[in-house]
Amino acid sequence: MLRISSSSLHVPSICGAPVNFILSFWNPSSRKVSNFTRLALLHSTTLFPNSRNFQFPTFKRVSTMMGRTHSCSRVVTASYSAGSGPGGSSGGDREILVQHLLVKEDDQKLLLDLQKRTAEGEDLSDLAVEYSMCPSKEDGGMLGWVRKGQMVPEFEEAAFGAPLNKVVKCKTKFGWHLLQVLSEREESVLEHIQPNEFHVRLQDPSFLEEAQLIDVREPEEVAQASVPGFQVLPLRQFGVWGPEISTKFDPQKDTYVLCHHGMRSLQVAKWLQTQGFRKVFNVAGGIHEYAVKVDPSIPTY
Repeated sequence: MLRISSSSLHVPSICGAPVNFILSFWNPSSRKVSNFTRLALLHSTTLFPNSRNFQFPTFKRVSTMMGRTHSCSRVVTASYSAGSGPGGSSGGDREILVQHLLVKEDDQKLLLDLQKRTAEGEDLSDLAVEYSMCPSKEDGGMLGWVRKGQMVPEFEEAAFGAPLNKVVKCKTKFGWHLLQVLSEREESVLEHIQPNEFHVRLQDPSFLEEAQLIDVREPEEVAQASVPGFQVLPLRQFGVWGPEISTKFDPQKDTYVLCHHGMRSLQVAKWLQTQGFRKVFNVAGGIHEYAVKVDPSIPTY
């Protein structure tokens, strides 16, 4: 999921905003942010909906861009296992939707007061707006969908061990956190599909009915070379189509993403994961590789 840095730490891909979502306690092993992420973050009102609007809410700000490059490798798995934690699952194959607030380590009086207020029914997101030290306060403390390996250990242990909707506290080197897990879901799947395998699937008459194809290249590129069946969503026009992606496309359908060499499409594929798309395929090597290995009638450029 491509990381935004906060001091020496990095925020996971498409998972942070330079102004209002630099989450300071993410795991520092994360990577830096890409140009696409910067573009996406210009439209953070779409990527980061208010917690009350979440339905499949995707970390609509958070993306775990942790792709691999080998053929058809699963970036994340969609398996679901039983165990402990919210909803009875173990946490290794699930994502949780988390909101929190952060106060100074030595501000025990405020911490106790906020705990009491949440116990009496006040909304954690409202308290985060007023009292939290974390930039996520601008979104009511909403951190979005997270999975294990993205956060510092203390916060992660507390979040994945917390019952749904119960406000719990934990301490990290950044201070005291009150956090609340609002929902959980299975992790989505991102695969790299080789051009020859993709070509085989295209030959199935039912394929285009069961799958959806997205070409993120610019119009002038598509004019030079294209593969039938793709809907063109130019990356430079992300601000236009990004906000409507989950209404124009079905997040439950297999979704294939194509670009010139497979890099832009990979970033969009990972972003689609954050938007709740359950199974996304990046066409490895893009249309160039497809033309070279599968269909020489397609021009290369």
